[in-house]
Amino acid sequence: MKINGNTILITGGTSGIGFEFARQLLALGNTVIATGRDEKKLAALKASLPEIHALKSDASEAGDIEALCRKLVGEFPRLNVLINNAGIMRTINFHDAAGLESLTQEIDVNLKGPIRLAMAFLPHLKKQDAAAIVNVTSGLAFVPLPTSPVYCATKAGLHSFTLSLRVQLKNTRVKVFEVAPPATETELLSGMSAADRKGVQIMKVGDMVKASIKGLETDRLEIRPGQANALKLMSRVAPEFILKQLSGPMDRLLAETKN
Repeated sequence: MKINGNTILITGGTSGIGFEFARQLLALGNTVIATGRDEKKLAALKASLPEIHALKSDASEAGDIEALCRKLVGEFPRLNVLINNAGIMRTINFHDAAGLESLTQEIDVNLKGPIRLAMAFLPHLKKQDAAAIVNVTSGLAFVPLPTSPVYCATKAGLHSFTLSLRVQLKNTRVKVFEVAPPATETELLSGMSAADRKGVQIMKVGDMVKASIKGLETDRLEIRPGQANALKLMSRVAPEFILKQLSGPMDRLLAETKN
């Protein structure tokens, strides 16, 4: 994939991995459009990266996605790269879970959102000389972290969707990439205790995105920086062992829970 001269849409671009993708891709000479739900964060993004196009849009809302697609196809006809990055991660203890509706928030954002976005923009992307869809999953797509069961299920689902989409688009000019980050120093890890972080190699977000862009440049379709590569390997050769290793935080939580 060519990594400069593109017009790129990044969802969830106001912080963390999305912000870093925007920063590095702008520096490489791309036109970058970033979306988010929080107007204050969008304003801060624009102040930090004046060249960026920052738009309010909710990746969990079908109406927002349809409106975003109409707007961008009209205003940015050369749009040729979609990076599905928007995501939320929650700690859920099913012994204490509240309403059923709240349990599906991660499904709406992390899984339904990327599927809807890919389908909305696909007719336009197929008309470009070279295009790409980049789905940001997680090393936890390959083995779950039991304290975040719905998050992990959405990333596993997005991984599977990406594999199928890649096959379906193999005779088009749209390449389908997956970036599966390891534990990365972003807001998603803010809820992890020191005990939960023990033994986890947390990757700096700048290094993770730099490795991901290098993977895109060399057409590596499944990019697994840092420990994400080990998670996929262990999920195949020693699945019970690696699941037990990731179950420590849940075991500590259960010890505090009255079943």
